[in-house]
Amino acid sequence: MGTSIQTKNLTKSYGNVQVLKSIDFTIEQGEFTAIMGPSGSGKTTLLNTLSTIDSFNGGEVWIEGSSLLDMKKKALREFRQKRMGFIFQDYNLLDTLTVKENILLPLSLQKTPLAEMEQRLAKIIAALNIESILQQFPSEISGGQKQRTAAARAMITNPAIVFADEPTGSLDSRSATQLLEQIQLLNETFKTTVLLITHDAYAASYCRRVIFLRDGKIVNELFKGEQSEKQFFDRILTVQSATGGDRR
Repeated sequence: MGTSIQTKNLTKSYGNVQVLKSIDFTIEQGEFTAIMGPSGSGKTTLLNTLSTIDSFNGGEVWIEGSSLLDMKKKALREFRQKRMGFIFQDYNLLDTLTVKENILLPLSLQKTPLAEMEQRLAKIIAALNIESILQQFPSEISGGQKQRTAAARAMITNPAIVFADEPTGSLDSRSATQLLEQIQLLNETFKTTVLLITHDAYAASYCRRVIFLRDGKIVNELFKGEQSEKQFFDRILTVQSATGGDRR
């Protein structure tokens, strides 16, 4: 197993406002990590920076051993398309495509052979339990099913890293639990690194590690170890309360 993400003295500013301040951490390949913190702590800015969607002002970021500073715009775009997957709170599904077509879209854009597309699809939909809705459109399925479709689309390219930005934010508790269990299963099955941005201690309790941000700085981190979700959840709540997070 190698290093998936590494930052050194990472800083990001918008005008005179410094949003990220000297961020240093390493995430190993296959880790399931949550980034938590109150609104304005820099969580989404950190995700956008690590995923190459946004640039940074100082320090350095390595993804799979490659420095982002050494990559041109075209190389960054191709790297993002081929090595990264994204799950967003608002699903970002195309209404005019079926569930199957939405999931296969990234492979279609990469001109992947049809046989390989079907092979990858079979594994992903089985893990996410969405075989029965493949021919339906997004307007015909529930929020939980939409989010599992989005998760399948994110995983179908066999990415090295999946970035999940508040993926349970629009779901009821039952759908959120199902999604988290299935992301956990995907992480374990495919050894994909998952970085989860969340306000929710319950969502974070499914991760193996939680990094807490406040005012653009890392202020604490927890490792799950052999604890149950419930035990880890209680520890996360304690730290979240101390760091000014939203207790939900």
